[in-house]
Formats: sequence, structure tokens, C-alpha cells
Amino acid sequence: MTKSAYFIPVKVSYLAEDYAKLYLIEMVKLHRVPLSSISDRGTQFTSQFWKSFQMGLGTHVKLSTTFHPQTDGKAERTIQTLKDMLRVCVNDFKGNWDDHLPLIEFAYNNSYHSSIGMAPFVVLYGKRCRSPIGWFEERLKTAQSRQKSYADVKKRDLEFDVNDWVYLKISPMKGVMRFGKKGKLSPRYVGPYQILRRIGKVAYELELPNELASVHLVFHVSMLKKCVGDPTSIIP
Repeated sequence: MTKSAYFIPVKVSYLAEDYAKLYLIEMVKLHRVPLSSISDRGTQFTSQFWKSFQMGLGTHVKLSTTFHPQTDGKAERTIQTLKDMLRVCVNDFKGNWDDHLPLIEFAYNNSYHSSIGMAPFVVLYGKRCRSPIGWFEERLKTAQSRQKSYADVKKRDLEFDVNDWVYLKISPMKGVMRFGKKGKLSPRYVGPYQILRRIGKVAYELELPNELASVHLVFHVSMLKKCVGDPTSIIP
């Protein structure tokens, strides 16, 4: 509940075993073994090893719902702010991005968070940590302001009803084959699919076909486009 963040560099080649070691070294030694934890649906957290590891610790693992603002949305916004701060640091100070992580983590946790009305360090220690300079706090405010401007531009007040038919937007990825095409030539939307229910204010659960059984059923409103006309007359 303190909104504290830990920025830990990892390698793309890390396995679930490597994440388990980091978890013990960076988290358990500071905060003890939790009764429950929430993680995203990354392969390292859905693997059988990670589930067995957490079960052995006695921790109940819950997977976040995609685009749920109280879990996934909060993490994504933190990541966006981190990337923006790293970009500024690398441009101004040069060097490798991971060299700046400790100072950026300090600046992030020692800055005011509107959701709790104070800085995370204040919640943890009862007072703000002394900082010799305000450069990182200034950069954090700049990053947060820039991210807000990006979000405001892309914001769309869209709403759908249960049983509506919508198209689902997909993101083309370099070198990834989707529906027989790669990259820019792959389709932007697939469907249409019927809405089963609304999740919160900005997410919807869709009825997907069997070939998409491995895809999570909940999507943000920005990934949906209403189907106009008779959906049954559209050729897949």
C-alpha cells in the first residue's frame, strides 16, 4: 500500500529459477515472505517452477487481469515513467541505463504520489528522505507530465454494451507470423467477436474462438472497434 517501487535490472535470458533467486535477495530479505502476491501473466510467472516455488513459500499467487487499472494499469504507468526518466538520464549523463537505476529508484520513491497523498518513503519511514539535489525530482515531474500529455491525446471515451460485436486490434510484431502475414502486412483488426461482459470502466470480456483459446479474454476499450452491420455476413 506504500506504492514503493523496486527497479531491478534483469536479462532477457533469465529463467524462472533466476527470478526466484532475485525474489529472495531483493524482496524477501526486506519484507519477509508475503501471504499473497499479484503478478502479470508473463511466462516466467505462469511456469510450473514459479508456481511450485511460491507454493513452497506458502504464498498464494494471483494473476492480474489485463488492462485492469488497479493492477496492470498501475504497473504499466510506472514502467512508462521509468523509461522516460532513463531516457533523460542517458541523454544528459551518458553511460549505461542500468547505472542510473539506484538514483532513479530513490527519486521515484521520494517523490509525491497523488494516490496516497505523500511520498512512498514517508509512508515507510515517517518522513521524507533527505536529498542533496532536486534534479531527479524535477526530471520525474517532467516525465510524469509528458506521460499525461501522451495519455490525454490518445484518450477516447468509448463504451460498448453486452452482446455488441466488436473488432479486436492486434499489434504487429517484427518477425512474428500472424494470420499468414508478418509485420506491417498483418491485419490490424480481427473478428468480429461478441462482448460477454464489462470489466470495470474500461475493459471488456470477449467470446473468442477456439483457435484463440490461449489468449486472455479481457481487453482494454482502446483495442476494440465496433462492428457496424450484420456480423454473421462477414467472411473470416
